[in-house]
Amino acid sequence: MKATGIVRRIDDLGRVVIPKEIRRTMRIREGEPLEIFVDRDGEVILKKYSPIGELGEFAQEYVDSLAEVTGNIACVLDKDAVVAVAGSKKKKFIDKPASNLAKTVMENQEIKIINERSEEIFCDGIYGEDEADFTAQVLVPIVSQGESIGVVALASYQEGSSMGDLEIKLADTAAGFLAKQMED
Repeated sequence: MKATGIVRRIDDLGRVVIPKEIRRTMRIREGEPLEIFVDRDGEVILKKYSPIGELGEFAQEYVDSLAEVTGNIACVLDKDAVVAVAGSKKKKFIDKPASNLAKTVMENQEIKIINERSEEIFCDGIYGEDEADFTAQVLVPIVSQGESIGVVALASYQEGSSMGDLEIKLADTAAGFLAKQMED
């Protein structure tokens, strides 16, 4: 844990204000849920709540299967970052921020197919690297109870590859299945 040097008092209603700089850095928006943890040493830890994050192990098993079946890179993102990846070096993608492309897919709740090399990819932070040189991608929103909570992405490096009906259906099935797990 890193000290910020910022001290805040609890008000008479038990509230603490999270400083604007920290909210901006951590991309915490008004109304966004935070999870509260405590440890034996009396520390209170606030963490951005990610419904998809609760399915972490399950999401990882699902992308492992998707990558194996399709031969593509498979990822699950929550609203902020990549939470599960298979078919590539995990450390290249895991915890990378969701790109504007992924956020647009979530906002519009529409499937996005890119069948050409593009600088637009599902996550930020790896541009210019071989691992970001995709020739085809499909992004499908994960929609639970009418709200987008993440994205399932399939991507390929292979020259001449494209995302067709099969890949779209597989990613859509994964998104639907993950959304259903959130509702149960």
